[in-house]
Amino acid sequence: MPNLEHSAYPAATLLHLESLVPCRESQVSMLLSIFGERQQLSFPSIFIYGHTSSGKTYVMQTLLNTLQLPHVFVNCVEHFTSRLLLEEILIQLQNRSSETEEAAHVPCDTFNDFVRLFKQAIVSQGLQDETFYIVLDRAEQLREMEANVLPAFLRLQELTARNVTVVLLSEIVWELFRPNTGCFEPFTLYFPDYSIGHLQKILCQNHPPEYSADFYSAYINILLGVFYMVCRDLKELQHLAALNFSKYCEPVVRGEANERDTRKLWKNIEPHLKKAMQTVYLREISSSQWERLQHDEGEAGQLKGLSAHAHVELPYYSKFLLIAAYLASYNPVRTDKRFFLKHHGKIKKTNFMKKHEKTSNHLLGPKPFPLDRLLAILYSIVDNRVAPTANIFSQITSLVTLQLLSMVGNNDQLDGPRYKCTVSLDFIRAIARTVNFDIIKYLYDFL
Repeated sequence: MPNLEHSAYPAATLLHLESLVPCRESQVSMLLSIFGERQQLSFPSIFIYGHTSSGKTYVMQTLLNTLQLPHVFVNCVEHFTSRLLLEEILIQLQNRSSETEEAAHVPCDTFNDFVRLFKQAIVSQGLQDETFYIVLDRAEQLREMEANVLPAFLRLQELTARNVTVVLLSEIVWELFRPNTGCFEPFTLYFPDYSIGHLQKILCQNHPPEYSADFYSAYINILLGVFYMVCRDLKELQHLAALNFSKYCEPVVRGEANERDTRKLWKNIEPHLKKAMQTVYLREISSSQWERLQHDEGEAGQLKGLSAHAHVELPYYSKFLLIAAYLASYNPVRTDKRFFLKHHGKIKKTNFMKKHEKTSNHLLGPKPFPLDRLLAILYSIVDNRVAPTANIFSQITSLVTLQLLSMVGNNDQLDGPRYKCTVSLDFIRAIARTVNFDIIKYLYDFL
């Protein structure tokens, strides 16, 4: 018996829809209840939210296309200004009928113009007697537009006096959208993350026809057992499943094992899944390059240049900034004079050489440091004079964005921002080698 039921649509259509959106039956059933029949007045605005890869965009596209409901689908990242967004909605609306020629571009500078042109387009397309849906994907970008855009979309049904529903898709909650001046409250619907059982069911739908469903299901079970704790992104898991399946099948293809010999299959695929674990999300190489590396012979466990951070390309001064940040994180402040002042005078050796009396700073972890100390070390280790320009400060921000540095504390501190260096010793040594800098000579732990 199908989980989706609605008197306005044939049972065969709903059964087909259910097969296309596995593990999202409750959300689709709720949307069908809200939509009602074509000619019925629907809810003015719906806000759908959930983490990335929770099926929001796919479910909405599949639902509207399968039921053949009139709609436009716009990505707010691609159309990042209000004018681009409003014009794209009108263009898609005017061009949705294949019989009509492509409509001429009509400028739409304000929301008043949009309301007027939208009402005209609805009548010209013959849609005044059924609900029209406007779906705005990545709707969090609306907060960056003019203050009237979001409240106007939420009340578009009232402003146009037409049967129109605006659907907002976002990864953040509605409380971060709500304007301080108040607005019409949309109907909110949450898409939860897929559970491991849901992921297993969805991924198993893509099994190759030349292998049995049980064989592919065992492979997906192994894949999720390795990756589920570090990655729950459905798209990434689909990519990993497609990328590593040929390696899993190798013993079967060579005749060394059958489809039920899970122990041999696991021993064959385990080292390759561990390699893939180090590059989850990174996409450092293409799928074809990864497959070639899988077939190359070499030392077991060797990544052959595939390390997650070994080949990060940074600008010249960003490398020195990262080196300076590492030195500031792992060297005590009192040692800066010893390492970075050329004429520091005579300093007692006992202050620096009593290693048995101190704990390694690398075992204690990185310490936070202020911005002025970072710049002071930078000026000391760079041969030529570096002016403290906006370019240098923007590179610090870029390093924070890349998660090579992390900001500690709040941005409104009176004594300025403080940072920590989050990279490993092996990584910073690799970066230092590219600029011919011997970082070991400047680390207190290696005196």
